Amino acid sequence: MFGLFSSNPVKKMRKKYDKLLEDGMHAQRRGDIKSYAMLTAEAETLWDQIQKLEKEKPAS
Repeated sequence: MFGLFSSNPVKKMRKKYDKLLEDGMHAQRRGDIKSYAMLTAEAETLWDQIQKLEKEKPAS
């Protein structure tokens, strides 16, 4: 019952991941390839963390 109000870290991480990809897309469209590469690399690192957490999460 009390788990209903607990925060889900994976949900927050996915939201940040989506934001990084979107920011990277906008940087690429502006021609700022360096920022695009940095944002994409950060998003990939975050995606690896998300996948690791999802594997560790027990099936409910």
